Amino acid sequence: MAVAYVPAQPAAPEATVAPPVPAAEPAASPPGWLTVEAAGIDQSILPLTPSAEEFATQSIVPPLTEDAYWLTSFGSPGSGSEDTTYLTGHSWEGKDAPFNRLSTDTEVGDSIQLTTETGVLDYVIDSITTLDKDTLKDSEIWDIVPNRLVVISCYTEDIWGKNVVITATPAE
Repeated sequence: MAVAYVPAQPAAPEATVAPPVPAAEPAASPPGWLTVEAAGIDQSILPLTPSAEEFATQSIVPPLTEDAYWLTSFGSPGSGSEDTTYLTGHSWEGKDAPFNRLSTDTEVGDSIQLTTETGVLDYVIDSITTLDKDTLKDSEIWDIVPNRLVVISCYTEDIWGKNVVITATPAE
């Protein structure tokens, strides 16, 4: 019995699904609003430009208010930024203030949202640490890590001796 040769047919192309395209991150611009839902923080951010001495020594003290402050010397958050964004504010002894709750109500994995002039940036808390105030200036938090957010306040268990430092990276 003779077997007929039948040439192989090319396989039909498989349907491909394009990977999801991440939402475009807003362009780098000054932050204007801070939301940390876990800590009940929902407030404006004011610009703060440290003096040359404060900048050189990383010994920066925000004004004595309950406001959040953005350290302008370190750059703006958003797409195209090569900087770490730093926010700071005071915790208060003997009264409730928004930044008090950074020490008590936030956990790794919680969300932080910054509203900037060009859009909204979502972050996830990576770490929450306490540092002695006299060693803060020499800590790794001052290493520039593009797109990282660092929030610094007084640690409510030791307002005069320690700072609470929250680091966060962009949410995916």
